[in-house]
Amino acid sequence: MTIDLTVPPIFDGHNDVLLRLFKKGVAGVETQFIAGDGAGHLDLPRMRAGGFGGGLFAVFVPSTTGPGLRFSDMVGESYDVPLPEPLSVGDALPVALEMAGILFKIEQASQDAVTVCRTAADIRRCLETGSLATVLHIEGAETIDAEFRSLEVLYEAGLRSIGPVWSRPTAFAHGVPFRYPGSPDTGPGLTDLGKELVRVCNAKGIVIDLSHLNEKGFWDVAALSTAPLIATHSNAHALCPSTRNLTDRQLAAIRDSGGMVGINFATCFLRPDGQMDADTSLDVVMRHLDHLLEQVGEDGVGFGSDFDGAVIPKDIGSAAGLPALREAMRAHGVDAGLMEKLCWRNWVGVLERTWGG
Repeated sequence: MTIDLTVPPIFDGHNDVLLRLFKKGVAGVETQFIAGDGAGHLDLPRMRAGGFGGGLFAVFVPSTTGPGLRFSDMVGESYDVPLPEPLSVGDALPVALEMAGILFKIEQASQDAVTVCRTAADIRRCLETGSLATVLHIEGAETIDAEFRSLEVLYEAGLRSIGPVWSRPTAFAHGVPFRYPGSPDTGPGLTDLGKELVRVCNAKGIVIDLSHLNEKGFWDVAALSTAPLIATHSNAHALCPSTRNLTDRQLAAIRDSGGMVGINFATCFLRPDGQMDADTSLDVVMRHLDHLLEQVGEDGVGFGSDFDGAVIPKDIGSAAGLPALREAMRAHGVDAGLMEKLCWRNWVGVLERTWGG
């Protein structure tokens, strides 16, 4: 009997394909994505080949000064990559709108092959029909003004998930540096405006993404939020002591809230030595899977690949390589029921609980 390793479909907590397409700086990136540009980790043909059913598509505004995050800095026995300066709303919002526009133009040009989803029912429908289920996510709240007017516009457009920070500080919170080894307890918690952001997002049913947020900010969200705690692309600090990873105490809080953690494929957050190195076995992914299942439970774990935003294990390589992940899970003893939970049911369930309906 031949096992189809392209099923069940994988709904993914985080990718950076919109940033990759934006940085091309040329016309027609939408049709290139649909036809398959063969660059990075994601395009529609490779997603279909690997059984990538959908996910949260991040809008991330790159810094305007400095070299930005360089993977070459994340090597050696220890490292501490400096964070860039904060961005203003005026600098961030136009770029964010352009990047979101790429997603909407992909949907329009795809002839129903790609759908921007606003409800869990939309995602379920896409997973049944084979249309790529995309959710608009903002990584770093630099795009949000103090009166939350831009948030209203973005929500009406389809925004359903937001991270208060991408590591660099914002008016709302402080993120963790890319430091190894290190604790996620790296600075102050949410600002007063950040606490108001949590309340506003709770009221509108917008996910608050805890990935990149420092530990004090995490606990501020945990104390304030009425929604499940969600870290879209983070791993276990007990196995890889990077500032970006979650301690067992944080994982317990996510479990107790009925929340979710998406396993990040970035090798520097997987490997015990914290290295950005594609020569990383999928056994390391399985070790994080085991730990998160133990700490959070089988209803609170999925994947948050960081495709197009990191160095990932070469045995996956791109979205087309996701059958290797399913094969590794099967060989690891993951049965059919748990496989469906990990691949998509847990994500759709927690989004439904957060968004309502």
